[in-house]
Amino acid sequence: METTTLARPYARAAFEVAHETGSLNAWSQAFAFAAAVAVDPRVARLSNDPQVTSEQLIALHLPVGVAADAPFSRFLAEMAEWRRLALLPEVARLYEVFKRESQSELLVKVTSALALDAEQAERLKASLKHRFKREIELETRVDAALLAGAVIDTGSEVIDGSARGRLERLSGALRN
Repeated sequence: METTTLARPYARAAFEVAHETGSLNAWSQAFAFAAAVAVDPRVARLSNDPQVTSEQLIALHLPVGVAADAPFSRFLAEMAEWRRLALLPEVARLYEVFKRESQSELLVKVTSALALDAEQAERLKASLKHRFKREIELETRVDAALLAGAVIDTGSEVIDGSARGRLERLSGALRN
């Protein structure tokens, strides 16, 4: 079964608890920590060790300051019972998607041939906000292989304005 399919119900349940208790940001922080722990290869080995108890695994994934009887701890206990702690990075990612949707935010990943300066980033955010009618959070990275331009990924739509993308489309049109 695909990781996203397995992680989605956990992320949805976590989001609902966090939303009901008004603790969306606290859960985000807890997920960031727990997901970082889950990807550590040493922890992955412990997850498969029959000598390591669920309580010990939960304690490893629990951020400092979060009580053992807190809702996040109980959530981790449920995941541990079903041996699903390895899904934490994907659960955390999906949780953030649900959180942004509830706050009318959209995470947009922009890959450009050159780094965007602050003014370009703000103009792009304003244009995207107008188009999608939501608050925009930009995540930018540089990929010189694009040659020029940018690729904008909203999660549900990809806008390829790169020179490389245009050349690939032209090449495909010439082949047909």
